[in-house]
Amino acid sequence: MTPTTAPTPRQTALLAQLLATGLLIDSGVPGVYGRGAAFEEIRLAVDRLIDSVAAGDDAEALRFPPVLPRRHLETSGYLASFPHLAGTIFAFEGDEQDAAAQARDADAHARWDRHQQMTDVVLTPAACYPVYPAIAARGPLPPHGVCIDAGGAYVFRCEPSQDPARMQMFHQREIVRLGEPETVAAWRNVWRERCMTLLDDLGLEPATDVASDPFFGRQGRMLATSQRQQALKFEVSVAIAGDEPTAVASFNYHRDHFAERFGILAQTGGAVHTACLGFGLERITLGLLAAHGLDRGAWPPGVRLRLGLS
Repeated sequence: MTPTTAPTPRQTALLAQLLATGLLIDSGVPGVYGRGAAFEEIRLAVDRLIDSVAAGDDAEALRFPPVLPRRHLETSGYLASFPHLAGTIFAFEGDEQDAAAQARDADAHARWDRHQQMTDVVLTPAACYPVYPAIAARGPLPPHGVCIDAGGAYVFRCEPSQDPARMQMFHQREIVRLGEPETVAAWRNVWRERCMTLLDDLGLEPATDVASDPFFGRQGRMLATSQRQQALKFEVSVAIAGDEPTAVASFNYHRDHFAERFGILAQTGGAVHTACLGFGLERITLGLLAAHGLDRGAWPPGVRLRLGLS
């Protein structure tokens, strides 16, 4: 698959530096990279910092694998909005003759997907997606709803690119709030301010604005316009290597979409709304490297102290 967008010279230069220094490891596929030890130390430090900021939420920690039951993705409506981003998992189910034919095709680097069948799992597109069916299975929400920390799981988006900030597989740290509409909306607004402070403390000069998701097709453009008009999504952006700042965190207010899709109920019988905040841990790491240099030892002492890095 070829990259979806041409990289800018600055993006190309940054990617070359990251690969040359071993911060990222080239796989030969655009947007799929290994991480060197120095890169991972920074990413994990960012994750710990988010832990400390989130402590006041008293969120329940739930952790899920980077695969999702296919039925849950279908129920969520994701394929109607983002069919171009989804990753479906296939596996071999044939006999010995089929296996030999598959091996021959693979050895020749030819198409061997004809020997594969769709499985019951897909790649997780957002860390919050497993949360909604899990909470629905518990029964009605408690009176003040719940807050779930879904961790910093690997997620997948089929967006091959030479822009180092647009990876196909990356860690998304998500926290989800479920409850009464006014409680959920207020929580999202509080976290937007927390995020601005967190990134400002790291010397990243963040900016926030109303945004929209990358919906697919003509209907998707209408959905994006509506999302912006209703201010259902905010993004916080910092400079990395593009001509424009790159979003490193987003705050989505879903209203009752996931509650209705998965049957999440309130004990009182009232409406249940949901919202999530997502931090792109690799993007924040790249923002730090772009802002302060690839040598962590030369970073401002206050930034290293805030992250707990030597």
